[in-house]
Amino acid sequence: MSLSGAAVGRKKVSPLDCDATARPALLLQWYDRHRRKLPWRPLAGERADPYRVWLSEIMLQQTGVKTVGPYFEKFVTRWPDVDALGRASLDDVLRMWAGLGYYSRARNLHACAVAVRRDHGGAFPDTEEGLRSLPGIGPYTAAAIAAIAFGRRTMPVDGNIERVVSRLFAVEELLPQAKPLIQQLATMLLGAGDEKSRAGDSAQALMDLGSSTCTPKKPACALCPLNEDCSARARGDQEIYPRKAAKKTGELRRGAAFVVTRGDELLVRTRAEKGLLGGMTEVPTSDWLAAQDDKAALQQAPALKGVARWHRKAGVVTHVFTHFPLELVVYTASVPARTAAPEGARWVPIATLQNEALPNVMRKVIAHGLDR
Repeated sequence: MSLSGAAVGRKKVSPLDCDATARPALLLQWYDRHRRKLPWRPLAGERADPYRVWLSEIMLQQTGVKTVGPYFEKFVTRWPDVDALGRASLDDVLRMWAGLGYYSRARNLHACAVAVRRDHGGAFPDTEEGLRSLPGIGPYTAAAIAAIAFGRRTMPVDGNIERVVSRLFAVEELLPQAKPLIQQLATMLLGAGDEKSRAGDSAQALMDLGSSTCTPKKPACALCPLNEDCSARARGDQEIYPRKAAKKTGELRRGAAFVVTRGDELLVRTRAEKGLLGGMTEVPTSDWLAAQDDKAALQQAPALKGVARWHRKAGVVTHVFTHFPLELVVYTASVPARTAAPEGARWVPIATLQNEALPNVMRKVIAHGLDR
């Protein structure tokens, strides 16, 4: 869809025909008064640390600010710069990340830190092109780091910015097809300027505006610095934007998880490095398959001497991944002391499970299995 296809007010005209010179200034004035205090964001007038910007942007992918805050603080306390993180082991990074979800981010985070330390002397490239050459950094993240950390005149577009821009210009095209158009329109909010413009502040202003004011439901339009120029507000249909194509829900997968104790120890194993939850710790499980019945899943129990029978716990553990929902039946068993772990598995003290890289689905399984 071209720029001329965006709807402004009740009449479809090009946003380029609108007098938009005041928008960037109004946005920055609002930001200077209302900017959020975030652990990765420097004080007004201070220069952003590329490491902290990068770390926060990776963590914030598909995860909210409130959840990310404590994890960010733990990471920068343990690894205060990219050189320190690049020296860490992947296992340590996965353990620290456990519970934050979307674990490919943690693997890419570590790979990126290693690459910056090894190939760039411990300093992040200061251009979008250079940043995109690093593991785990895509177009959005590269633009965010370039703008916020290095003042490059570019506009990253996250979910908050997408919502603000689609309402401001009443973008009728459905997402995700509308992304290129929204990107073009968002860039207009940078205003005129050179490489030293406040591009990073403009981006963060839109992020903050979407988070605090232009919210998905019941936006506080009266408090918005752009309200007099907002097409959706003029029409009174703000909440329908951004328009989105219906999501396809993945097919339900089913399986079994096996919680085995040996005194005060638990049987666990490490998942393969590649694939879903790669490198994370889990209790043994069956395959996760659509339409799998309980009998077939139980037949995949780990081969352990001393297990007379498996006890099935009441209920199921449910979890939703990006592409599919999952239901796991949980079976438990206790084995005698000195029972050897099957190949690829190991015994760990239950008291030290917090040191394992357990994804949320496994935390649910273990809590359900150990519940008396």
